[in-house]
Amino acid sequence: MLPDGGWRAGLPLAAWRAVTTLGAPLLPFWLAGRARRGKEDPARLRERRGEGAARPPGPLLWLHGASVGESQSALPLVEALARVRPDLHFLLTTGTRTAAQVLAERLPPGLAPRVQHRFVPLDVPAHAARFLDGWRPDAAVLIESEIWPNLIGAAAARGVPIALVNARLSARSARGWGRLPAVARRLFGAFALVAAQTEEDAARLRALGAADARAWGNLKFSARPLPAPEPELAAMRAAIGARPVLLAASTHPGEDAQVAKAHGRLRARLPGLLTVIAPRHPERGPALARELAEAGGIALRSAGEMPGPGTAIYLADTIGELGLHYRLAGAALIGGSLVPHGGQNPLEAARLGCPVLLGPHTQNFTAIADRMVEAGAALRVDGPEALAEAAGSVLTEPDRARSMTEAAARIAADAGALPERMAGAIEALLPASPHQGDGARPAA
Repeated sequence: MLPDGGWRAGLPLAAWRAVTTLGAPLLPFWLAGRARRGKEDPARLRERRGEGAARPPGPLLWLHGASVGESQSALPLVEALARVRPDLHFLLTTGTRTAAQVLAERLPPGLAPRVQHRFVPLDVPAHAARFLDGWRPDAAVLIESEIWPNLIGAAAARGVPIALVNARLSARSARGWGRLPAVARRLFGAFALVAAQTEEDAARLRALGAADARAWGNLKFSARPLPAPEPELAAMRAAIGARPVLLAASTHPGEDAQVAKAHGRLRARLPGLLTVIAPRHPERGPALARELAEAGGIALRSAGEMPGPGTAIYLADTIGELGLHYRLAGAALIGGSLVPHGGQNPLEAARLGCPVLLGPHTQNFTAIADRMVEAGAALRVDGPEALAEAAGSVLTEPDRARSMTEAAARIAADAGALPERMAGAIEALLPASPHQGDGARPAA
C-alpha cells in the first residue's frame, strides 16, 4: 500500500488517474504518430497498453530504465543479481526503441535466456493493471528518475516492493515536487529502497518523503567497457591509418558547429586531422552533413561511407558504436557539455583509454567530472578555441595523453563494486531462494 498522504495527496493522485483514464482513447493516435516518426516499434505498440505478458516460472524482478543510459546502468546490476540468484528471471522495460536495441546488442549471451524485454506501459490505470497482473513481478526496480504515479500506485497496491536506484533529482525537479508535498511524500515514501547517485540527490529525496534515501554512487560508472566488433574496428583502422583522430561523442545541437570550428583551427597544426562527430541522436546525421558542408570532406557512416584521405569530418550517425570510435580516437570531447545539457558519461571514454575533454556544463555528472578534472584525468574547454588548444596538446603530447588515461582508469576502477552492493540490497526485497542457507552459490 502507498503511505498514507491524506486527502491532500489523494485528490491530486485521483485527478491524475482520472485525466489519464479519460485521455487513454486518444493515446493510440499519439502512439501511431510516434511510430510514423520512428520513435515507436509499430509491431509492439500493444506493449504500451500493458499487453504481451509472458511470465516465466519462479521469481521475477522487473527493472525499468527510460532510455539508453538508464538501461545500460541496469546491465551490471542484472549480472550481479544473476550471480547471486540463479533462480531469478528478469523483465527489463524501456521507453525508447534505441534503448531496446542497445540492450539486445549488449546483453551477455549467457544471461539472455533469463531476460525478457518489453516497452513500458503508458501511465494509464488500466494499462498499469494489465501489465502488473500479467507479469506479477516479485519486486520492481526503477532506475534514476522514473516516477509514474499510476504504475507506482498499482504496484504498491499489489504488495510489490519497489526500489529506486541510481536515483537522481535535480534542484529544479525537487522544487516542482515540493509544490505538492503530500503527493511527493506518498510517492517517494512508497519505495522500500532508495539508493541515490550523490548526497545532494539523497538529501532532496529525503526532504520529499524517501526517509531512508542513501547516497551509494552511480551505476553508470560500473558499466562494462563499450563493445566494438573486431571486423569493424580493423576496417576503420585501415581506413584512418596514422591520422590523428578527434572524437566529439554524443553531441547535441549547438555543439557540432563548435567542433567544426575547432577542427578548422587544428588543421593548421595537424594537417592530417580527422574529426569524428557522433550525434547523440543519429537521425540528425543528414542535416548535420548539410550544416557542416562548408568544412569540406564530409562522410556519413549511416550511408556506408568510410573515412577516406579527403574526409575532414566523419559523421558517425549510427547507434551503439561509440565503443568503436573511442578506441580509434586520440582525444574525445564528451557531448552535452559545451551546451547547457549537462553532459554525458565521461567514464565510457576513460575505460577505453581515450583522453577526455569536458565542456563547462557537466551537471549530470558533477561529482565524477570534477573528480576527473582535479585528478588530471580530463581537461575543461569552454568553446572552439579552447577545444582546439586542448585537443592539440593531447594529440601531440603522448606523455600527457598517457597520464590522463592512467588517472582516468584509476577513477573508473573505484566504481566497480557498486553493482554487487546494490544487488545485495535488492535481493532482500525478493522471496527467499529455495537454495538459500545451503551455502550454494553459482560460479562468478
